[in-house]
Amino acid sequence: MDAVITGQLGRDHPLAAHLDDFLTDKKNAGASSQTIRAYRGDLIQFGAHVDGELGELTAAPIRAFLADLGALSAASRKRKRAAIASFCRWAVRHDLLQANPMDRIDTIKVPKTLPRPAAAADVAKVLAAICSRRPRKDLPLDRLRDRVQFETAYVCGARAAEVCGLYVEDLDLRLDDEHVRIHGKGGSVRTVLLDDRGYVTLLKLYLNRAGYTSGPLFRVSINGSGGPLSYDAAHHRWTGYCTAAGIEIDIHQLRHAHATELINAGVSIEAVRRRLGHASTETTQLYTLLADEVADAEIRAARRHRDRASR
Repeated sequence: MDAVITGQLGRDHPLAAHLDDFLTDKKNAGASSQTIRAYRGDLIQFGAHVDGELGELTAAPIRAFLADLGALSAASRKRKRAAIASFCRWAVRHDLLQANPMDRIDTIKVPKTLPRPAAAADVAKVLAAICSRRPRKDLPLDRLRDRVQFETAYVCGARAAEVCGLYVEDLDLRLDDEHVRIHGKGGSVRTVLLDDRGYVTLLKLYLNRAGYTSGPLFRVSINGSGGPLSYDAAHHRWTGYCTAAGIEIDIHQLRHAHATELINAGVSIEAVRRRLGHASTETTQLYTLLADEVADAEIRAARRHRDRASR
């Protein structure tokens, strides 16, 4: 990995080379590009607050750095704390620190919030703004790619970064038993059933037109020679399509929408957990609370209708 942090903080910064080595080890261990990017940004920000040698790092500058982040959300502060904690554990393991200063820093609690799913009708409008499920023969391949990529996130309940990392080899398109193998967080792998016939037909059309038999499923170039489309590029393109459709949907809401639809259809929590790749049912359980809110809204609407009828 290039010495990105050294370039940002300067070669004379006492932590710069160590931070670059840490990120290199994370990449070699299989951390996603999105994780590396987030760690890099957080650690550059942290490094700017530290002027001593790594072996002299104590809890005081870490505590001061986190205190300066008071205007950020609890989730953002927790993420930055996690980046520093991971770096300190690495430093202790490499005998660069005798004791871990993070042992003296309290964890940051993040209030649980309900997921924000998008309405199915709104998702359909954005997907239609890309192209229809029966695209014209002269439709540019990148438009067809985008439709298939974002619909994959929706019909599989997959994270956008997971979809960007798919390879043709992850697909099993045996008739009436189509599946995709999704590589998730922490090196986990899950197999997801592709049970939407219209989507499967569109996926096969895309593969046929692109001529892909191996390698990245969604590529930067349209001639098959490019690498995987990055998360940032996908996010940018999705935002553009939302603007064109006049709909505001964050790309991560596609996953939430899929999960909520399954819960409302009566699919078990365990089945939804496995499909989404959650480590525990506690996270998936949030969608049942959301389903309760949907039910409450229907009950309130029925009550208002009844009250109007009785007047």
